[in-house]
Amino acid sequence: MNYNIEEYRVEIENRIRNLMWTVSGDYTLDVKPDAEAFVRNKYIALYDAVKQGAFAKQFQMDELAMYLIKKRYYGAEEAPLMSLAQLCMDAAAYPAAAKERPGVCGVRKKAFEALLEHDFHRMNQSFTGRVKISVIRDFLNGRGRDEKRIQNVKEQLYELERAEDTMDIIRTVDRLYNTVIDPTFERKHGDLSHVLAVETQEIADEGWQELLDEDMRESVMERFLEQVNRQVTTLEELQDRDEKNSGGGRNLVVLDEKAIAKMYSYMELNFGRSYLDSARQQRLNRRLCTGAHADCSLYYTDGILENPVLVNAQYVNAKKQADRNRLLYHNSKSVVRHNIDVMTSSLRRALLLRSENDRIPSEFGEIVPNRLWRVGRTEGGKLFDRVIRQNNSDFVVDVLIDSSGSQRDRQSQVALQAYIISRALSNTAIPHRVMGFCTFWDYTVMQRYREYDAGAQADEKIFGYTTAANNRDGLAIRAAADSLIQRPEENKILIVLSDGRPNDVIVNRPNSRNPKIYCGDYAVQDTAEEVRRLRNAGIFVLGVFAGREKDLAAEKKIFGKDFAYIRDIKNFSAVVSRYLQRLLDW
Repeated sequence: MNYNIEEYRVEIENRIRNLMWTVSGDYTLDVKPDAEAFVRNKYIALYDAVKQGAFAKQFQMDELAMYLIKKRYYGAEEAPLMSLAQLCMDAAAYPAAAKERPGVCGVRKKAFEALLEHDFHRMNQSFTGRVKISVIRDFLNGRGRDEKRIQNVKEQLYELERAEDTMDIIRTVDRLYNTVIDPTFERKHGDLSHVLAVETQEIADEGWQELLDEDMRESVMERFLEQVNRQVTTLEELQDRDEKNSGGGRNLVVLDEKAIAKMYSYMELNFGRSYLDSARQQRLNRRLCTGAHADCSLYYTDGILENPVLVNAQYVNAKKQADRNRLLYHNSKSVVRHNIDVMTSSLRRALLLRSENDRIPSEFGEIVPNRLWRVGRTEGGKLFDRVIRQNNSDFVVDVLIDSSGSQRDRQSQVALQAYIISRALSNTAIPHRVMGFCTFWDYTVMQRYREYDAGAQADEKIFGYTTAANNRDGLAIRAAADSLIQRPEENKILIVLSDGRPNDVIVNRPNSRNPKIYCGDYAVQDTAEEVRRLRNAGIFVLGVFAGREKDLAAEKKIFGKDFAYIRDIKNFSAVVSRYLQRLLDW
């Protein structure tokens, strides 16, 4: 039957809701039926409802969902994590449901057949998808052997048929993710107990929940839980959220009028007061927030530590991070000084060579007395020296650092490397500015750590570097270049440290056009166009990539040949030093 979804929506939703309630035995269960999924394939939608009801009867969905949110908070990749959770949930919930209700087996069979027919190609593109294919074939044709890696995952899944509580499922998801998806996760971020220990107010990258009132904070967490519940209870293959170019998921935040009215005050509380007056800020927004960034805003600040509204939780967290940054500096002082000295010497040599003039023998120019004896004695004697003036034009540098949540695990190292660069530039009297950028709601925050013509003492402010929220790279690069272009120096250099993954939450505001979700190919293309525009305007742009190897293609698309891949953030200052020296030698 072909359903007109709007005509039959109530009927479809009631059918799904009643099925879930019947299987769970809990008629108070908060059910949010997915009528669109039913229209795509009713057997998949019905089996998802059965599975969700069976899981709710035996286990705690919110406990599993909260673990998944916390795991993602520490940087776990969403698509493979959710796919593993789907498989584990299905393995744990199905046996009891089938034993109690024999008809469940037939619904599962039709759902699995539909998945193979409609989703095989997409499932086959990922490791977790290939595991799902193997599990489906085991059910339809009888259990068989597979390649060792997939077989190992399946054996752990089938052990969940005897799961006693939700923690059994969580432990299996975590173990599988840390072994088959990211073997470095535990070393970088901590074990399961560390992940589960994170406080809910720290969750979801933004770091701003404690600033909201209690009702709003609870609604934010409810939306996150609902989203994860939807993802983990469906059988349909998930796409990496960075590949999605339209709404949904964590990339969309829906705010009411009350929150919108308080938005600017939240910005001040979270990031410190802006150093621009309202009129200038509005002029910049009108001029720079256009195209892909229409309906966005810029927020210029020296940071919450420099200009706080009050000493709140966000201020305390920023202070703690600044202390950690300085502690790393003091524990590495000799190494830091050596790096600064090496970089300073390199830059000074290059500047000295640019300022020296060459003198070559010539038939015109400045006469050289001790060559006058050649007159009448030799032919073509070059009695003069001609001065060849070297290019000693001025340089100015902007260092722009991604301060989004993706840099959380290396905040102190990023601050230290930026400090090394800034101090070496100060030692050589090259004007430079250091800024960090992140995006919070529809504000792209440009945090200034050091201004172009500040003294060397300003370099210390870089230890106030901290991370939060998302990143709208194209707008941040445009905003940084806007000041750089206005500098009087002839040679302008912009250095951008990022992870090659522009990704921004969109605020769904009343009476707003609400810009297209900024992620995936759309965001990469916009950032690449911004870099090309600057190069055409005569600005040298270097991209320093500190992300995952799988995102290298996006970084190359953004920065072209002028980008450097650093596997260890400790190499950041060395890479920048080589690039600056190359330009100075040019």
